[in-house]
Amino acid sequence: MQAIELPPNHPSTLADWLAHCERLHPQTIDMGLERVARVAQRMALSMPCPVITVAGTNGKGSTCAMLEAVYTQSGYRTGVYTSPHLVHFEERCRVEGQLVDAADLLPGFAEVEVARVGAGAPDGQGEISLTYFEFTTLAILRTLSRRGLDVVILEIGLGGRLDAVNVIDPDVSVITCIALDHMALLGPDRESIGREKAGIMRTGRPVIVSDPMPPQSVLDRALEIDADLWRIGLDFHFAGDKQQWGWATHPKRGGRRYSGLAYPALRGANQLVNAAGVLAAVEALRSRLPVTAQAVRNGLALVELPGRFQIVPGTPTLVLDVAHNPHSVAALTENLDAMGYHPTTHAVFGAMADKDLRAMLERIAPLIQRWHLCDLPTERAARAHDLAAQMPGPGVVAGQHADPAQALRAAVAEADPADRIVVFGSFFTVGGVLHNGVPRLAAKHVVS
Repeated sequence: MQAIELPPNHPSTLADWLAHCERLHPQTIDMGLERVARVAQRMALSMPCPVITVAGTNGKGSTCAMLEAVYTQSGYRTGVYTSPHLVHFEERCRVEGQLVDAADLLPGFAEVEVARVGAGAPDGQGEISLTYFEFTTLAILRTLSRRGLDVVILEIGLGGRLDAVNVIDPDVSVITCIALDHMALLGPDRESIGREKAGIMRTGRPVIVSDPMPPQSVLDRALEIDADLWRIGLDFHFAGDKQQWGWATHPKRGGRRYSGLAYPALRGANQLVNAAGVLAAVEALRSRLPVTAQAVRNGLALVELPGRFQIVPGTPTLVLDVAHNPHSVAALTENLDAMGYHPTTHAVFGAMADKDLRAMLERIAPLIQRWHLCDLPTERAARAHDLAAQMPGPGVVAGQHADPAQALRAAVAEADPADRIVVFGSFFTVGGVLHNGVPRLAAKHVVS
């Protein structure tokens, strides 16, 4: 593509670029790869290193974080793209475990804009409209492609087949658990949703399926395109007790074993399933990216991921979790139940209106005595008074609030030191708390 100069009034800061991206397309979500693929082609976008793409309903972020930690501990230069962010946009792009500076993202945004506008582009198709997600995805992919990385880990934002991330061909695909979410876009059942997730597979390349009961559509797609299917329980498995766990592949996959592993630093029993899929992906790429057993142990022991059953030090106990659909709320409920006794559990809850709110609330309601409901800063969100109308018993709605920070302040004010507060329902809910540094309020009962 012939290079062109951006107009004199083009955005010059990350905030300006993001505002520009928000204005370009009439729809927030516009499923399809045609437009974003054309822009990627104009950019000659590709990754010069192995790529692992991760799709699924829940567990994607944890899987990406564990892959990043293991490869970082192996001495590889890692790049990670995840979405959405909790507080700052830069959280979406990490290099060698660190957030990329806003200034380092700007050249990527500028290059996407040049390609999108299309002046002098050989395809002769002129300007192309991109959604916020498509534009920012391409900008981050370009940034990662020029950082001299050894491995790039990409999280699918929504679905798989038509997600902007899928313009990059992965060397290994990972499909985590598949549950009911985004049904208006992905289909009404697990089979439909699984078909969309399976769109990240590539012919002849490994696909790791860590869902213990995957939809048949996922298996059928792997067979249809002759992907190299690795299934949990068949090609690899794990087992553990209260102290440690182990992982192994089937002899046909080389029979590699890890025994006496400490539990991953990410809390929750479901993290073992995610970790098992991570080790399968590492094994599938071993010929190109060798990894030592010590790197595996260190990576799983040191991995961090904010907002996934994150327990903030202090009293009352404060739990932050981005659980935002019935499956993830069920996992959150199990994890809370395993924490032990707390006299009262207070919830700060805000969620999107298109979620199965009734199923989410009914699952966790037996553990919650007092609810603080909140509005969220997006048109997609349910209002606090709408959430109040759907609350099942026996918990009490203690307050309706304008934002998550206000809701947490109210919960902290009424909680006793031995109580527990759980913040959940959306990335916006947890992010709204973290953005204001409000978890420090939980230290009001801490003895110094």
